[in-house]
Amino acid sequence: MMPTLILPGLNGSDDGHWQRYWLKDDAQSRLVEQDDWKAPRVEAWTQRLEEVLVQEGPAYIVAHSLGCLLAAKCADRPAAKLIKGALLVAPCDLSTTENLHPGAIHFGRMPTRVLPFPTITVGSLNDIYMPLESLSLYGRLWKTQVRNLGPAGHINIESGFGRWTGGYELLSLLKMKTKARRQYDVPQSQGGEALAVEAIKSGMTH
Repeated sequence: MMPTLILPGLNGSDDGHWQRYWLKDDAQSRLVEQDDWKAPRVEAWTQRLEEVLVQEGPAYIVAHSLGCLLAAKCADRPAAKLIKGALLVAPCDLSTTENLHPGAIHFGRMPTRVLPFPTITVGSLNDIYMPLESLSLYGRLWKTQVRNLGPAGHINIESGFGRWTGGYELLSLLKMKTKARRQYDVPQSQGGEALAVEAIKSGMTH
């Protein structure tokens, strides 16, 4: 079965976070471990994600906060061919997050390209890391389906999200969308995956 890669954000996802429960509940899930959770650098985080994608092959992504931006920043990279779909939960706005954590984040600019893989983006009405108007803006730029959970904060431990079974249902919905899309481009998709792996490997050796 196709694996599910779990992408936490700044400081990782502590025990009790819904992503940690996901790792326990889904035998196909794997944490994309970063060397430095406290000072995220986009180059290092992206390289690690690409390494895992080469190892695992095509995969689904379940991301939270800054992990969502990591996935979105792959839009114009070879790794995008290996991402079959992404559930983006509580993406953060970089300028807002940098103000809340001064000097901690080195992630460049907000990704604005259309995401080339199927996505569902989950947000809330009162997320301090992503104003509602920004969530709407990036939903349009990324051309992603946005689900608003209401006053759910940053959809993390602090806002009451431990084991979150609703996320499992959303990933199942995303997989259905992805399979329907693949019916029309299977030959191209398979070739693109092989080329993507070679392109990533080539980039890692330079």
